[in-house]
Amino acid sequence: MKILVDTHSHTIASTHAYSTVHDYFVEAKVKGMQMFSLTDHGPEMPDSPHPWHFGNRNVIPRIVDGIACLKGIEANILPPDGGLDVPNGMRPYLDFVIASFHEPVFPPASQAINTNAVINTFATSECQILGHPGNPNFPLDYEEVILAAKEHNVLLEINNSSFVHSRQGSEPNCIRILELVDKHDWKVVFSSDAHIAYHLGNYDKCIAHAESIGFPLERIVNRNAKSFLAFLAEHKRPVADELSEWCNNLQ
Repeated sequence: MKILVDTHSHTIASTHAYSTVHDYFVEAKVKGMQMFSLTDHGPEMPDSPHPWHFGNRNVIPRIVDGIACLKGIEANILPPDGGLDVPNGMRPYLDFVIASFHEPVFPPASQAINTNAVINTFATSECQILGHPGNPNFPLDYEEVILAAKEHNVLLEINNSSFVHSRQGSEPNCIRILELVDKHDWKVVFSSDAHIAYHLGNYDKCIAHAESIGFPLERIVNRNAKSFLAFLAEHKRPVADELSEWCNNLQ
């Protein structure tokens, strides 16, 4: 199983990360990837970039050495009832949005409160991916969330760093999410959540757990650029058209 697109990474614009955009292009080429995504944190996180950072990313080449770059954001789900910290003026500059819980923004709450906030966030139609939903600090009713995600065409993220060094205790939750996604005929993305370029494209734990339960490759939407751009086209994201010729020419 090979995944050719990474949907979640952080640059030095989020100051708890350690690599530049250039570093990521180089690493993506070395690893034979097709595409990666820049998803620095939304404004409510204490070390998020200034909003101008997101507006000025048009200076970043869309394609370097055959590797395409998506320019997204990891936005924060807002307490107590959901929604995202993405100002209206920022939205046109974003290729897609990951919605995530983060403790400095949304204090951990009950399963009912967390689940309600997620479903309300889906209903805004402002996010395409739910970030690291296996986090045990934010318990969710997974069946309810997956059914709502399917209704609103939002993908659930299986985050490799949650198996390795972040959000300890996520592993059984992530496996359960995979099982329920398969049961309810829905879809996921696998991501590295890289905070340093060396981790870009690392999904070894995600893949191992998926293979252990027979999770179908077809449910992993970022398996290649074509499948992920087709998903973004369903959300009418302009980048899908912008990269269509490049995608059609991939070997």
